[in-house]
Amino acid sequence: MTATSEANASELAKVPSEPLKEGAASEVPKEGAASETPKEGAASEPPKEGAASEPPKEGAASEPPKEGAASEPPKEGAASEPPKEGAASEPPKEGAASEPPKEGAASETPGEGAASETSEEKQVPVATPEPPAPEATTPAPPSEDVPSAPLLLTVQDVSDCSVTVSWEPPEKLGSQGLQGYVLELRKEAASEWVPVNARPVMLTQQTIRNLAVGDKFFVRVAAVSSAGAGPPALLSQPVHIPEIIEAPKIRVPRHLRQTYLRQVGEVVNLQIPFQGKPKPQVSWTHNGHAVDSKRVNVRTGDQDSILFIRSAQRADSGCYELTVRLENLEARAAINIMVIEKPQPPSSIRLVDVWGCNAALEWTPPQDTGNTELLGYTVQKADKKTEQWFTVLEHYHPTTCTVSDLIVGNSYSFRVFSENLCGLSASAAITKELAHIKKTDIVAKLKDFVQRDFSEAPSFTQPLADHTTTSGYSTQLSCSVRASPKPKIFWMKNNMNILGDPKYRTFSEQGVYTLEIRKPSPFDSGVYTCKAVNVLGEASVDCRLEVKGEGLTKQVLCRALQT
Repeated sequence: MTATSEANASELAKVPSEPLKEGAASEVPKEGAASETPKEGAASEPPKEGAASEPPKEGAASEPPKEGAASEPPKEGAASEPPKEGAASEPPKEGAASEPPKEGAASETPGEGAASETSEEKQVPVATPEPPAPEATTPAPPSEDVPSAPLLLTVQDVSDCSVTVSWEPPEKLGSQGLQGYVLELRKEAASEWVPVNARPVMLTQQTIRNLAVGDKFFVRVAAVSSAGAGPPALLSQPVHIPEIIEAPKIRVPRHLRQTYLRQVGEVVNLQIPFQGKPKPQVSWTHNGHAVDSKRVNVRTGDQDSILFIRSAQRADSGCYELTVRLENLEARAAINIMVIEKPQPPSSIRLVDVWGCNAALEWTPPQDTGNTELLGYTVQKADKKTEQWFTVLEHYHPTTCTVSDLIVGNSYSFRVFSENLCGLSASAAITKELAHIKKTDIVAKLKDFVQRDFSEAPSFTQPLADHTTTSGYSTQLSCSVRASPKPKIFWMKNNMNILGDPKYRTFSEQGVYTLEIRKPSPFDSGVYTCKAVNVLGEASVDCRLEVKGEGLTKQVLCRALQT
């Protein structure tokens, strides 16, 4: 080596080697750019005196890499490229002694990220390429006990918050059998795989829930046996959670589909639910104009909009339109609100005519009907003596009427109320004149009274009827008598008077005479006679009573002996 080359080598040795950047692949010498070896016969010159290779000074020795500065392993998919054909370094020719490295010139090996260039070229930093899609880490060759990778891992369904994936069982289940599958996911920006299920499951379809819109992540699944997990199956593309657009729709409650009526001073509180994703824009208008924020409060949530009026006035009546807009889609709903109040009374009323027991009235409609149509009129009358009002007509629509059936000799006043959905008017229109119902001259012609004689001998209009009863149960015998003057009644059994016997009780009501036999026994069987006597004559009627029983009891025998 000449003195000039030695000087160049010493200058290069003084320049510190730059560390490799992450992802900078080691350059290999191009084809035909192999390092030249000294030609044959060009023996290396011995070092001159004083130019012998000095041992490296203290501090110039190759330092071990610092913590965190260790060479990073190549990323997945960024494996070092093998040297091209013909780019292999040629062996040194015979007689060409290799020159020892000089002070400060650290020897760089290919594969550490920087290619060895000629001593006269500077090192140029290489730009870091974009990381490709992650690939499954190449596992160790599976044993017979570990199952193989699941087959046909596919995405079945994707919503705005979940993903459903499915797969087929692996070809090899392992000698120890299959315990289940472990599903894992990894977000695009993360490096750690997160298991979806804590324990292996035997399902070949799973749904990953609680995902956020816009997420991108990779999914892999591995079969697990008691010997361990087999190689995973990985989706080739990341799964993206899209933002699903749901067309806006308004659901108007049933009671708001017709005119919504409120009285003056009442609260108006309309809650209108709607749908739409993402959250749509909501606006209200009143008769085609923006609502007055001083009187109307609007609160809009994710799923409904509330229109609130604390104290409604008649000016708040009209058509309120709700518009829900989402990009180029929109939905509209119109709600009619009518704020009403009680009407005014009729403007005037007058008494048109009075004849006999009748009075004719006429009035004019009210000037203000309360912002709604009238349901009719209510007509009342009052007597001057009592001054109490009585309703004559209700819900009466015409403005003229005739009041009849007035009492002769009395004087009447009349009043009329207007009526709408809020009720009767606060006041009424009252007639100024009184309606006098005059008496007419009536002459009564009485006929001669002929007094009639109603005297009559007794006669039975309803005779006694034969009767059968059971021993121990009270029974009654009844008949009706017609006579004037009132007859005297006698009761007999087998032609023997039984009045005064406590076993029998007699009573009468409006010409019907009744004999009650208390707890009869077979001994009480016989013929009973009822006899009616007055000054004009007498009449009698009889019947047979049969008392059924199982022989005479001791009480009946004793009574028979006493008789």
